[in-house]
Amino acid sequence: MTQNRSTAVMQRRVEPHDSLDDFPTPPWATRALLNRLTDIGPLWHQSAREPAANRGHMVRPLREWFGTVEASDIFDYGAGFPQADYLFGPDPEPVDWTITNPPFRLAEQFIERMHRTSRQGCAVIVRSAFLEGVGRFQRLFQILPPTQVLQFSERVVMHKGKLSANGSTATAYCWLVWDKRRWDLAGATELDWIGPCRKTLERPDDYPEAP
Repeated sequence: MTQNRSTAVMQRRVEPHDSLDDFPTPPWATRALLNRLTDIGPLWHQSAREPAANRGHMVRPLREWFGTVEASDIFDYGAGFPQADYLFGPDPEPVDWTITNPPFRLAEQFIERMHRTSRQGCAVIVRSAFLEGVGRFQRLFQILPPTQVLQFSERVVMHKGKLSANGSTATAYCWLVWDKRRWDLAGATELDWIGPCRKTLERPDDYPEAP
């Protein structure tokens, strides 16, 4: 019996080396994280950065919680954000939080820079399979373990090149959080689940009409 190695079944997002990795994040998935971050304190007086802003689908919920949100992307998707390579040149000025859906092949570099330039913490939404791998463990998690792994109980549907309220996926996602406010509260990475919340966090105007 041969193994089914389709992209969906293997939970892989296979992209060319020079791909923009254009998989927009549904706004409700960002709101699910922000609800958790307010457990310790409010965010409205703090600043946030989204360095892979895409078309702004994560920027919008960030602006609902944070007083100031800085957004940019290496590619101009027409959303009006500055065009900038987050990993090029010296570190940017620190902000309180950096939150993004990083390009998969550059996620480790993003996390390292995000952690250095975030006063309160940083978070990335990644495939749950990102937690696997000896090399990544040695390069990242052994040195800089997240304070929280927040696993979605619902599937977060991300389609290449577009944001859609419909569809399905075999890919599981989680938030990895480095919350510097929690370092004194727990000495190890906390694994928790984000329970079903899409229906309560989703808004009708989250999804632009198809052209």
